Parts: sequence; C-alpha cells; structure tokens
Amino acid sequence: MPIIYNTGEWFKVRPDYYRKVELTTPDWPLDLDLEYMWVEVAPYGGPLAVTRDPTKLVPVKGNARPMIRIFDTTGREMGHILWNHGKLIAMGWSDMEELICIQENATVFVYDMFGREKESYSIGDEASVTKIVEGKVFQSSAGTGVAVMTTSGRVFLKQNSSKTERKLPDIPNSSMNCSCWEIVTEGRNSYCLLGRDREVIKLFPGETVGTITANLFEKPHERIIKISVSYNHQHLALYTNTGLLWLGSVDMRQKYCEFDTGRKDMPLQMEWIMNSDNSEADAVVISYPSYLLIVNRNADRSDFPYDPVMFLVAEMDGVRIITQSSHEIIQRLPKCVENIFAVNSQEPASYLFEAQKKFEEKSYKSDEYLSMCREKIDLAVSECIEAASYEFCPETQKSLLRTAYFGKGFIRNHNPDEYMRILRVLNTLRHERIAMPITFKQFSHLNTEVILSRLVFRKHYAIAIQVAKHLNLPESWILEHWAYHKVMNDPNDTEVARKITEKFKNPSVEGISFCNIASKAHQAGRDDLAIKLLELESRASLHVPLLLKMRKFDRAVGSATQSGDTELITQVLLEMKMHMMLSNLHMTIRDHPLALNIYKKIMRESNRAGLYGIYNTEDDQKAIAEYHFQNAIETEGLESNLSMIGNAYAQGRCTLEAELCADTSRLIKLQKTLSTKYNVSLNGLSIHETIQELLLIGELKEAERIRSDFKVPDRRFWWLRILTLSSQHKWEELEKLAKSKKSPIGYDPFVEVCLKQDNVMEARKYIPRCRDNRRVVWYMRANLFNEAIDSAFEQRDVHSLFELQKNQAIVNNGTLLSKVCDCIAMLEGK
Repeated sequence: MPIIYNTGEWFKVRPDYYRKVELTTPDWPLDLDLEYMWVEVAPYGGPLAVTRDPTKLVPVKGNARPMIRIFDTTGREMGHILWNHGKLIAMGWSDMEELICIQENATVFVYDMFGREKESYSIGDEASVTKIVEGKVFQSSAGTGVAVMTTSGRVFLKQNSSKTERKLPDIPNSSMNCSCWEIVTEGRNSYCLLGRDREVIKLFPGETVGTITANLFEKPHERIIKISVSYNHQHLALYTNTGLLWLGSVDMRQKYCEFDTGRKDMPLQMEWIMNSDNSEADAVVISYPSYLLIVNRNADRSDFPYDPVMFLVAEMDGVRIITQSSHEIIQRLPKCVENIFAVNSQEPASYLFEAQKKFEEKSYKSDEYLSMCREKIDLAVSECIEAASYEFCPETQKSLLRTAYFGKGFIRNHNPDEYMRILRVLNTLRHERIAMPITFKQFSHLNTEVILSRLVFRKHYAIAIQVAKHLNLPESWILEHWAYHKVMNDPNDTEVARKITEKFKNPSVEGISFCNIASKAHQAGRDDLAIKLLELESRASLHVPLLLKMRKFDRAVGSATQSGDTELITQVLLEMKMHMMLSNLHMTIRDHPLALNIYKKIMRESNRAGLYGIYNTEDDQKAIAEYHFQNAIETEGLESNLSMIGNAYAQGRCTLEAELCADTSRLIKLQKTLSTKYNVSLNGLSIHETIQELLLIGELKEAERIRSDFKVPDRRFWWLRILTLSSQHKWEELEKLAKSKKSPIGYDPFVEVCLKQDNVMEARKYIPRCRDNRRVVWYMRANLFNEAIDSAFEQRDVHSLFELQKNQAIVNNGTLLSKVCDCIAMLEGK
C-alpha cells in the first residue's frame, strides 16, 4: 500500500495500537461456500482443510461420500481425500503441515498436504470401545499431540504418534456434562482445562481426580461456553453464555479483567493476539456471525462488521482471519512502526524518515529533520530496518530501507543488506503463486531450512533453489528432491536421465549422489532408469551396493573390478554366492580375472570343494591336477591318485609334471617291493634317500639299478657312495672306488669325508690327486705342514707360504718356520 495510507488500517484498543493487514485475497472455487463448511487452517501461512459441516443442513450435489479438500491460502486446491473411514470427529494440522484426522473409534489418520495417507495409529483400546465425541490437535514439546474425549467423559492424551496414550484424571461429578475444553502445554507436560457450568476443571497427568476452580466471574452467569488458551500457553480466556469475558493467566491465579460483551449469541471462535515485539498477549479476538470483537486486558474494545462466516487462525504474532472474500491478519502494532508512522511522532526514526523524504525532494528541510535525530541516529536506523521487516507492502519496505541507507551514512557498523535479503525472500513467499504469507518473526522462528523444506514439499523447486542461493545456503539437497520428483512422475527414462545430468553437471552443485536418486528409481520399479543414473556415479563404493540390491550382478562385479577395491569385490562375490547358482556365478566372473582370483582365494579358505567346479568350468586341467594333488596329500591317498593327477597334467600339456607323477608312481611301487624284500622301511623316501638306504645295507646293485632307471646323475651317485662308505669306515672300499675310474666329482670329496672322520692317513692318499690349487689347503686342514710347504714351494705359491708362515703351529716349530722362510727367500730371490 502507498506510504500515505500506511496508517489507514490502524485502530486503537487503549492504550495500544493494532492493525489489520490485508493479505492475498483467496479465489475459492465456485462450488465452495465456506458458510456450510468445517475449516481447519495450518499456522505459518499453511494450507486449509475443508469439508462439509455435519451440523449444518447442506444441499448435497453429486456424490454424498464425505470429501476433505485441501487448499492453499489463495484458494488453489492442492489435493483431496475421499473419506471412506468412520465418522470424522476432529481435524488439525501438525507442525510438519500434516493433516491429522480423528475418527469416532479413536483411530488417527495422518495425510500430507496433497491428500496422500502417510500413517495411522490408535489412541487406545478403551477410547476405541467407548467411542469419541470430541478431539483436539495440539502442539507440545514432543511434537504434535492428539487429545480425545469419550462418551463416558474420560480424556485421553497422546503427545505424538510414537508415544503411548495417557488417561487423564477423572472428572469430578462426571455425571454433569462439560460445555468446552482445551489442552494446555506446560514444559514437557500437557493437561486439560474443561468448562462446566460456572467452574473450570484442571485434569493434570498423574493426579487421581481433577482440580476444580470456581467463582472466577463476579457477575452472574449460567455456564462457561468457550475456552481459549494463548499461543504461548500462558494466558486464558473464558466466555459465558451471558456474554461475559474473563481474561487472566492460564493458572487462573491472576485476573486481568472481566468484560461484558453485551451479546447473547454464541461466538464462533475466540483467539488471543500475540504481540509482535515480544511473546506476550494483550487482547483476544472473538468472532460472531458478521461481527468481530477485540477486547484487551484493560477491558477496552474495538469491533468491526465482517462477512457472515469467518475462521480465525492463531499465529505466534497475531491472528489471521479467513472469509469467503478476504484474508487478513490482525496484529498489535510493532513499536518501531508506531514510532515512525504515528501522527505527530517525535521519535528519532520518524525524523530520519522525514529527512530522507525531504532529501529525495532536494529540500533544505532534510538537514533540519536530520539535526533533530542526529544524537540518536543509530537508534533511528535500527528502528527503520526493524520496521521494514514487519511491513507487508514492498513499497513501504523500500522506503524504510532507503531511510536506513540514508542514515547509515552518518554512522558505522550498520548494514541492512541481511534484512534486504530476507525481505526479498518473504515477498517471494507471500506471492500468490507460493501462497505462504508468513511474517518476519515467523520466518525467524521456523529458520531457513524449514522454509526451504516447505517450498520443496510444495514442489516449488526453482524458487527454493533461488532462495538458497540468495541466502548463501546449499542447494544440492533441493536438486536431489527435484530429481526424486522427476523419477516418480516422468515416464521417459532417457529424458529424465538427460535432465538430471544437465542439472547436476553444474560445478557449483556439490555433494549430490546419483545413487540416492537411482535408489528411488529402483523403489519405483524403474530399474532401467536406475542403471542409467548409476552409470553417472563415479564412486563404485556407492553404486555397487545398489546394483547388488537390484540383482544386477554382472554390472556389479564389473564395476567393482574396475575400481580395484578388493574389499568391494569380495562383498560382491559373497552376495552373488548367496543368490546365484554356482554355474551361473562361474560364468559371470570368468571374464573378470581379478574377481575370479579373489573368488578362488575365498573358496580355497572356506569351501575348497567349490574350487573344482570353477576349474572344471574353465577346463583348467593344471589347476584340477593341483586340486587333486593337494587333496591326496591331505587325505594320505597320494598313491591311488597319482595316475589321475598325471592324466590331468598331461591333458593340461604339463609334460614335466606328468612325467614326475609317473616317476613317483614307479618309485612308490619299487619302494614297496624293496621294503618287503630287504625288511627295511623305504616308503615315503625320495630317490636320493632310497639309494642312500640301499647303499647303507650294502645293496649296491639295487642302488645302481634305481640310479639307472630314474636317471640319477653320476655326480650325485658318487657323492652318496663316498658318504656311505666313509660313515661305515670302509676305507678299502673307498680306495677301490677312487681307483675304479676317474671320479666325476674330483677327489676333494674323498679328502673331505676322511678328514670328517678324523682319518688323516686315508686323507693323505687322496690329496696328491686333488687339483694343484687345493692341495696346500687340504694339507693345512690335515695339519700336514711339511707336505704343505713342499707343495707350495713346488707350485711357487708365495702367497700360501706367507700364510703358512703366520700359522701358529709353524711359528712354534723352529724347523718348519726356518724351512718356510728359506722357501720364501729362494722364490723371492729367483
């Protein structure tokens, strides 16, 4: 509204000013007449639930089945509910904008604002049996609660859907009917106040019987017919059948006033007006057919003619009034607004506002007004900013913010930019397309996260994203909800995937997981779309679990293998093992070597029998042979399985392994024969050990036959003979062996075994037949120092002579030492 008319809707209820602010006029459908309707309105600019009032005679058109229609504040229908349950007793809205419907059998149904059922629960068996006559939906510290009164006069209370119901105390003299009742929340407890005749009964949980408070009114009356509790549950209003109004504290210990309205007709509603500046309440609004009355705590009044039917909605900073043709809010005038716009106001903010207007007009009077508020200009700027937040008219907001900017040029540390951002958001929310007419105080109470959530739930995704950007808040979760909506409502998989990709490829969008959206698509039965979305997710750890859930095992194992994450691959394989036939599993993983190897490792550790199936599927004969070989070792059945193992190796073209199996089989059979023949144990011995055992028992011919059959090298055979003969001290046989033919291993082993047996004399026989460079070494090891000196001198090995010269035994022997020195001298002289 223009500035000049800013005070046009002000009215005074002494000593305070109040105002009526016109909101967006609702455009109801032609078939909706609120006069015959039962209406429940959600606070904070929320939706309305409308159904036929069963207490009024209404001409029925079309289907007679009850229907609950849901509208926003502009009259646009958002959804409807075909009520096919029992008798509807009460309705109300939760703090999550859910419609709560209570039916006669104590069952509570919860719907969202589009009419979709979310849940249902019962208030208890006793309430269900005795039936319900009235119900209330209230807000508590635990959430949104439900209270019901039964036909037997008992009150049951449930503070939220997850808590158990509580039966409140008995009503004294319960044979007398109560005319009105209300729920009060005090801290973590909620209790009931009932009006009966001229008394108020308090039913507090934990007590055995209710507490009666009487004689609250001074003037005579018959009964209390209306009870109203303020939004903050601190103040109480009582209305009698004779038109008397009592205002006081909710505990009824303090009485504010008693006022005679002078009316005998039944009021429609009665609600407290909460202050904008604080959390107090100073006045109540009482609606009658075609009439509205406002009474404050000082017993002053103001009244207005109105539409025949109206609905009051209590808010945290006022009362909204909805009629067939209007939508308004009544508020106590904020003090800052009064200071600026009141007639003849002498407050600094008012002078600053006039100074700014004169400055725009380029009038010298601007400086005069400015001088009147210069000392308190910081207070004036603050009040202008605060007043802008309380205004609904954008032009008024702009004028006040221009004034604040004008004043901030004379002071520091005042920045109205934050308020400007919030005001832009508020004006957007109040637009008829959004239809959320909330105040600045309500916006601050709900906080931006709740506001964005409500926009998203109403499917105003574009507006929600712009609001988030404007307030520097993350927008990714909004886009994610938009994607959910697309998944659930757009049937074209390719188009949905394309749109989601376009939106999410923006670099400013962070923290969005395609897997969450794909999961929604899977829940909706759109697996093809889910797979398209999962292809966009680069993190295998996120999309592989969903692929498993969708039973897309081939894609899951492929993605896990590409990631190289062995733990993820193991998880996929275990899941596949639980849900697939082994043959199908083997065929699936055979194209993924890493997964196949990990699966083999798992089977090797947990179920080795499963390995054979894999090897057989792959026709891996070498692996099959190894599998049988390991089983034969563990079961001690090697002999009986060697033929099968050898055949598998042969089929796998492992010639060497096949020959080894054949040789091992022949050896085992030969060992059995020889063990029986010579009464020795040869079973399980290697070829080397078998020959050695035969040599020890003197069966040289058998040993030579095995050497020949199994192609044992001559060098190894000679070593075995030398070791065997030396260990048995058969020196003559050893000498015969040395002389039989040239030794393939030389004669150093002969010397070594003789010295090992401490037989120097035998060793002396073989040293001369050793290589030249080894003779001195062997003579020294045999302590034959004289021969060592001669051998070194013959070989002209000065180095060895010097080593001998240092030997302690030679040093202690003068003759040998002299001989060494002479040899060294002779060689050096030459």
